[in-house]
Amino acid sequence: MKNPMVKNNQKIAVIGAGSWGTALAMVLASKGFSVPLWGHNPSHIKKLQEERENSAYLAGFPFDDNIRPTADLNEAVGGCQIICMVVPSHGYRAVYEQVAPLLPPESCVVSAVKGIENGTLMTMNQVMEDVHNSLGIKHTIHTAVLSGPSFAKEVAQHHPTAITIGCRDLNIAKLLQECFGTDTFRVYASTDVIGLEISAALKNIVAVAAGICDGLGYGLNTRAALITRGLAEITRLGVALHAEPSTFSGLSGLGDLLLTCTGDLSRNRTVGLKLGQGRKLDDIIGEMNMVAEGVKTTRSGYELARKIGVEMPILEQVYAIIYEHKNCSDAVRDLLNRELKVE
Repeated sequence: MKNPMVKNNQKIAVIGAGSWGTALAMVLASKGFSVPLWGHNPSHIKKLQEERENSAYLAGFPFDDNIRPTADLNEAVGGCQIICMVVPSHGYRAVYEQVAPLLPPESCVVSAVKGIENGTLMTMNQVMEDVHNSLGIKHTIHTAVLSGPSFAKEVAQHHPTAITIGCRDLNIAKLLQECFGTDTFRVYASTDVIGLEISAALKNIVAVAAGICDGLGYGLNTRAALITRGLAEITRLGVALHAEPSTFSGLSGLGDLLLTCTGDLSRNRTVGLKLGQGRKLDDIIGEMNMVAEGVKTTRSGYELARKIGVEMPILEQVYAIIYEHKNCSDAVRDLLNRELKVE
């Protein structure tokens, strides 16, 4: 199927010049698209322009000639029908408020961010729709989500990777599928936007829990139990928000959960690992040059679960560790000593 978005516009902007934004820019550039790669820090962008690689966040991978780093949003977004948003969830709204007025009718914005906004408890697609309403944008802007088990470094290394792109309009999802898909980056299409976003956000919290268990010295039995029950919690929340149950056994659900809970490249697992070893959260975060979304999403996920009345024991204990300074061993004990239930 020919993609009219691709035929009519060979420019796709990536907003966010961290490791994941850079990896996605590389994927798109390899398809022949002209890819403006926007970052908020002019000095960082200048370094990308001079070095032609992202040495701060994804070192060792030279840029294709099609990648054009810029700190100018107008330059990045102007003339684009497809924009990929890859900024942290806590800054997503502020950046998108600048992006949205620049978007032409019938454009499509793909969120590749895994988080839930603190305060509003909105997913990123919901944030975008809220911004459209608040700014009085009347023309159609399609919103979508990209999610799945995908460490940026391995995508840059062209290791076989599979992800899912979701949009309520399946035809748009299929067009995006064509844009992003390569010989090593396989893309599936879905219409379950809320399911993809909830599974992507909440798996980071379970990954923090997995890291805590590893830091405490527990073994593979513990990890397997945690992943299984964590998936049950995520599914329970997602279904309560009218997501499709099958999404949670797919790439964005089980797939990303397994990767993030077991992979050494997982920032969220790393945070948990150091918490389990007795380190203080502020010290851990201070040592990281990239964002671990699970820390902030623990708060918004906890408040969302309480708001809609969904029981999430693992999430509750991670929240207690991060925000109430609960001892990690006590949290595991309390989790195991809950009332016995039928699976």
